[in-house]
Amino acid sequence: MASTPTIQSSGIHLEPEIPICQTDLPLDWYQEEFKPYAEEYLALPDRTPASVLPWLDRYARPALDHFGDDLMLVAHFYMGGEIVKLVERYGGSVADSYALALQAARHPEKKVIVESAVHFMAEAIAILASDEQSVWITNPKAGCTMEMLAKDWMVLPVADQLVERYGDDLLCVAYMNTSGRLKALAGRTGGAVCTSSNAHLVVDWARKQGKKILFVPDQHLGRNTADRLGMDLSRVVALPDPQLGAIHLDDAAVEGGLAALDAAEMILWGSYCGVHTVFSAEHVKWWKERGWTVLVHPESPLEVVRAADGQGSTHYLWKAVMEAQPGDKLAIGTEGHFVRNAREQGRQRGVEIVHLADIPDRSFESAGCGCATMSRNDPPHLAGMLDLLRKGTPPDINRVLAGDNVDERTAARDRLDDTERRDLVRDARRSMERMIEITEAAGT
Repeated sequence: MASTPTIQSSGIHLEPEIPICQTDLPLDWYQEEFKPYAEEYLALPDRTPASVLPWLDRYARPALDHFGDDLMLVAHFYMGGEIVKLVERYGGSVADSYALALQAARHPEKKVIVESAVHFMAEAIAILASDEQSVWITNPKAGCTMEMLAKDWMVLPVADQLVERYGDDLLCVAYMNTSGRLKALAGRTGGAVCTSSNAHLVVDWARKQGKKILFVPDQHLGRNTADRLGMDLSRVVALPDPQLGAIHLDDAAVEGGLAALDAAEMILWGSYCGVHTVFSAEHVKWWKERGWTVLVHPESPLEVVRAADGQGSTHYLWKAVMEAQPGDKLAIGTEGHFVRNAREQGRQRGVEIVHLADIPDRSFESAGCGCATMSRNDPPHLAGMLDLLRKGTPPDINRVLAGDNVDERTAARDRLDDTERRDLVRDARRSMERMIEITEAAGT
């Protein structure tokens, strides 16, 4: 692989009295090993950095000293609470899913990678990591609503039906928000992984292969990408909502029946992000009529993306925030924790930022504090993970290996045996490396 530049600082400046948008979890939500850290955290007088940082330092600093350059901390922009999200304080990196996935492979000197994000992101890191690197997640129950609607046991039976019908003419593009088991499906069918930052590049590449594309899992990103590329949307067919039960491909499965499926250029899995589907074109219109620039994430519905002034990944949105000039007014349609952190940073520079759904008219739905499953990573989990690793007693459930399937409610884990994992890594890595090749060939 070619080298990739180190992730740049997010540019975020912490102020002592900025409150942390983090809902305290009940004590019984924590693994037994993490409860002592949670009890201390819950006893703190408030949730400002002025209170939380000194407490977190007691565990993070000794771990940093113990591991030295062997340790890498990573987090995604969406993580709730400044402490978990802004691991930059401890020398870590905050980025979008594409950049995070590459960090272990591009930094082989880092032997212990601790991720404060969701399980599929940690697993993506593990797929590209070497055998000498271990990947740990601060909370194994941190998940993604979209990925929860695209589990392998939901998707693979449908993929088998599609392969039976179309054979080698079918190619799968797996969004990063999938398990390694679906990334392996992309690899086996000659496809690739994509992220919201490069979906247009990957789908454009897939179209040039002359094959029918199965896009898994986000129907909105898939449809928006097709629209961006000028595809005929009548040939972009969505499968049924997976919440309605097992999908059998027959004339009743999709609008237009099997004839529509046969004519489709791209078939969309029917899941979606619960955070981004609260947005509507009316939200966009309301803010634009009042002089605001509207920027949205492409997991939003097509009519929202078309109405907005701009659309892009979390990296795109954060870059827009950090490059905004005093007096600018941005309404951003994405996860709530991201927007709250963006608003605080904008305020310090004279830039007004609001959440797209936060309209005074209560007839509009608000997104609240942010993605509840992602924000299961909180300061006690970060403190406990680092301290337990330093002591040599980390819980095995927090270790992430390629192919792991973890129940977001119970943390029950299905782990592949060594042979199964080796096969999965071969196929999943192939699909991720193909994404990297496509992206870097485009110079992005």
